[in-house]
Amino acid sequence: MHMKKLTTLACAAAIAGLSGVANAQISDGMVKIGVLTDLSGTYSDLAGSGAVLATQMAIDDFIAEAKPDFKIEMVSADHQNKADIASTKAREWFEREGVDTATELVTTSVALAVMKVAKEKNRIALMSGPASTPITNEQCNDVSVHYTYDTYSLANGTAKAVTKQGGKTWYFLTADYAFGQSLEKDSSAVVTANGGKVLGSVRHPFPASDFSSFLLQAQASGAQIIGLANAGADTTNAIKQAAEFGITPKQSLAGLLMFITDVHSLGLRSTQTMYLTTGFYWDLNDATRAWSKRYFDKQKRMPSMVQAGQYSSVLHYLRAVKAAGTDEAGKVMAQMKKTPINDFFAKNGQIRDDGRMIHDMYLVQVKKPEESKYPWDYYHVRQTIPAAEAFQPLSESRCPLVKK
Repeated sequence: MHMKKLTTLACAAAIAGLSGVANAQISDGMVKIGVLTDLSGTYSDLAGSGAVLATQMAIDDFIAEAKPDFKIEMVSADHQNKADIASTKAREWFEREGVDTATELVTTSVALAVMKVAKEKNRIALMSGPASTPITNEQCNDVSVHYTYDTYSLANGTAKAVTKQGGKTWYFLTADYAFGQSLEKDSSAVVTANGGKVLGSVRHPFPASDFSSFLLQAQASGAQIIGLANAGADTTNAIKQAAEFGITPKQSLAGLLMFITDVHSLGLRSTQTMYLTTGFYWDLNDATRAWSKRYFDKQKRMPSMVQAGQYSSVLHYLRAVKAAGTDEAGKVMAQMKKTPINDFFAKNGQIRDDGRMIHDMYLVQVKKPEESKYPWDYYHVRQTIPAAEAFQPLSESRCPLVKK
């Protein structure tokens, strides 16, 4: 089993003028952050080492900003998109290594497994990469935060826009696990609500490399839109093979979860005019550009929304620890929920009782090659979707923590 571990000590006591005596309310005088991500597989490009870097940037910025009187340590590991590996590592971190929060957790099955261990051990789970809405519905708990996006917000952007613009008949190509099924379900509901019709769907293994039989079924359906209810390398492989088989441009593809890293990998010629929904775009404003340039200088590529959301979630967590004067999960969660999130990633973001962090989302359209003026200039921002509209309303929540 391949496992990567990166440890970085960030000792604020070394800063001149501090005594080196740790805050008595911080267990072991240290806050320990575990980044559990996909370092080698399908989602490594959109999360992976970039999420580890974003975490380190958040730690460094927090130390410079807050000059805490406690140490901060980061560890990281590759969960290989397997729930059993993830839960075993999280348990080891919580029981033996003093980790206070497991973060990132791309892949829904991984997130749901780690959430259970975090609840059992009274630790915090901060999720930037997974997407399924059960995380804040049936499977919610009081030590978990779903930070960056979810399948409801993705469908509410892309599926709605494409259907309203005339894409009335849909066929879904769906990753056969909780995330893909959730994305298909939420997108189907939006398509139907906006006057469209779902002609069918086909499930593919996760991960997959050969999409030929699945794409041919989608082609045979005659649907105007083939909805890709998958992500990462699965999405990019499906798009490439659809072009090779001549399915596009006769039928259109809707990437229901696409990242700027996918567009970069495929190129503008292959992705031009596609709509997608994102929680972050590096070229949105001065603040996003400033942070992304710092990230680019280290990673040599622009950040995905997972990587930007990872930075924001870790910084918000560390600020809450300092404000609460403790790393005890319940008190830190209470502080995180009562404190608005205002940084380059989110303006007036808020963590609700169900653990969902709500913030504005963006409907974007990929530029044509001739429209791109400089490197990574990939998107037209077509619509800002306000937080209250982007995410499932609390009135519809199935989370036991939400009072009706």
